[in-house]
Amino acid sequence: MSQQPTQPHALIIGESLIDIIDTEAGHTKEHPGGSPMNVAIGLARLARPVHLATSYALDTRGKQLHTHLADEHITITPGSNTAARTSTAHATIDATGSATYQFDVHWDRPPINITNNTCIVHAGSFSAITEPGATHVREAIAAARATATITYDPNARPSLMGTPRHAYTHMERLIGMADIVKVSDEDIHWLTGGTTDPLNVAENWLRHGPSLVVVTRGAKGAVALTRNGVAIAVETPTVNVVDTVGAGDSFMAALIDSLWTHDLLGAHRRSDLANIDQNTLTTIIQRCSRISGITVSRAGANPPTIQELT
Repeated sequence: MSQQPTQPHALIIGESLIDIIDTEAGHTKEHPGGSPMNVAIGLARLARPVHLATSYALDTRGKQLHTHLADEHITITPGSNTAARTSTAHATIDATGSATYQFDVHWDRPPINITNNTCIVHAGSFSAITEPGATHVREAIAAARATATITYDPNARPSLMGTPRHAYTHMERLIGMADIVKVSDEDIHWLTGGTTDPLNVAENWLRHGPSLVVVTRGAKGAVALTRNGVAIAVETPTVNVVDTVGAGDSFMAALIDSLWTHDLLGAHRRSDLANIDQNTLTTIIQRCSRISGITVSRAGANPPTIQELT
C-alpha cells in the first residue's frame, strides 16, 4: 500500500476515528468515521484513486479502521498508524436524525506525501486547525498549490476547536489557500455567532482566495457561489432521513468527484475552475445533493457506490 503513485489521485489529510453512535431506541453501534476519512471513502466508492494521510493507533479500533480503509481500496500513507490511541467520536442521534458529539481525540503530525500526480488535496475538520499536526497540514497545502487543487471544509467541532474566534482565525488561513470551500450554514452560524448571513460570509471568502464556495443548508438545499459572480441554488431531494452522520462529507466527496469528471482539477485547471459556467455548476451541485441524500437515508456515514448511481 506504500507504492509510489503513478496516476492522478486525491490526497485527503485528516482524522480517522471510530464513531460510537447512540440512538434514541437505546442501541449503540460503532462505525469507522472522521470527516476526512469519510470524504476519502466517498471518493473511493466513486472509483477515484485516494490516498489518506491520517493518525490512528495499532489498537483494536485502529486495526478496525485499517481493515475498513483497505476494504475501501484506500491507500494509507505510511506512518499513519503511530498514534498512542485511536480517536473516538461518541455521537448521540436525536429524533430528527441530527447528531451531537463528544470526542476522545489523539491527533499527531500526519505523514504527507505530495507528488506531481496529486491532483487534489483536501483537508478539513478539527485536524486541519489542531496542533501538533495543523502547522504541518498548512505547510503541505501551501506546497501542494503548485500542482493540485485545494479543497477545504471547516466542519466545525465546537468541543474541540476552542472559541469561535480562535477557530475562525485558524480557518481563515486555510480558506485563503483553498480553491474550493464547502461549508454548512450551521458552521457559519457557530463561527459568527449567528449574526451574519451565511451567503454574505461566503461572498467575503471569495474575495480572499477561493474560486468557489458552496454553502450547504440541510433541508433547505445548497447554494454555490463563484468569484466571477455565478450563483446557483439547488433544492435538497426528498428522502427519509435516518441520520445525518457523514452527509456533508459525502457532499464534499461528490463535489471533488464531479469536478474531476469535468476536468477541473489540478493547478493547471485553476483558471477554468474560476470560470465555471452556471449550467456546469448546477449539474455538479445537483449530483452532490443526490449523493448526500442517499447517505442520510441510511445509518452511519455510508455513502453510495458508483454502481448505485447508474
